[in-house]
Amino acid sequence: MYTDIHVNSSVGLTRWSSGIRTQQQQQQHSRFILRHIVHLSVLGGGCVSSMGRAMLLQRWLGPTLLSAGHRSAGGRKQTPFTPKLKHVSLFRSPSSRHGMAEEAKKLAGYAAVDNHVQNNQVVGVGSGSTIVYAVDRLAERVRQEKLNIVCVPTSFQARQLILQHGLTLSDLDRHPELDVAIDGADEVDAALTLIKGGGGCLTQEKIVAGCAKHFIVIADFRKDSSVLGQQWKKGVPIEVIPMAYVPVSRSDSQALPGALVYRVRVNNAGPVVTDNSNFILDWKFEHTHNWKEVNIAIKMIPGVVETGLFVGMAERVYFGMEDGNVGVRDPPVN
Repeated sequence: MYTDIHVNSSVGLTRWSSGIRTQQQQQQHSRFILRHIVHLSVLGGGCVSSMGRAMLLQRWLGPTLLSAGHRSAGGRKQTPFTPKLKHVSLFRSPSSRHGMAEEAKKLAGYAAVDNHVQNNQVVGVGSGSTIVYAVDRLAERVRQEKLNIVCVPTSFQARQLILQHGLTLSDLDRHPELDVAIDGADEVDAALTLIKGGGGCLTQEKIVAGCAKHFIVIADFRKDSSVLGQQWKKGVPIEVIPMAYVPVSRSDSQALPGALVYRVRVNNAGPVVTDNSNFILDWKFEHTHNWKEVNIAIKMIPGVVETGLFVGMAERVYFGMEDGNVGVRDPPVN
């Protein structure tokens, strides 16, 4: 699960601490240790927990508190403390599922940008964790190839990504027709029907995708299913106007067999609110449906803004695979 990283620098820290004499030197030593631990935590992708940092502090700051020249309350000189820390497990091994999934997202994002983005295009930028890698690659190509690219975001997150990478930001008012839109998905079935909206951006994502000549989807291997519901267990997101969430949740069970769950924030801290100031209901369906018919039926319910079902919209899906390859899926030929 984790790769052991040997911390030989602890020897140097021990030697340095043994020479500490003044309170100022102790404070400098403490700050150095804190910076060192924070640096390791960042390199490990945040894998050092608060408990782990506390253990490292206890072990590495021990020499400061029990260094040569430090005396106890009774005035007796203490023996210098020598850390027994031999190694610290900080980084996830590439063999871990999480590490493979992140690498797979990167592979899919890079493939989509390399194969579908050209100079002088208007590009729709999706939302979610996978799109981060696509924007990284897009910005890299813009810098290296001097491309003229205009970006239209699907969410506040996408807007911030565009600005942070120094890309040209626009909107559908100025660019209502896009050359290509690239976005992620929560699940993709064999017919390229998607479930999207796990992050709550489904309406703007669908609008941007619908304005694009080509809609390209990127995902890691965990999102690949033969039928919807095989991998994604959180249901189909449905964006609703706040005043309608109770009536919609009480809709005819024959039209929506299963459970409609009101989505709340972490620790039940109120409703999840979309960028459009609406609420989300998650429909946890029980079996496979004719998704085109279901999508239309849901949207006919008064108060429903949009669904997270993307039917017949994706032109191609790139899957980053566990073995380091990229799988490509096109719509089935009828």
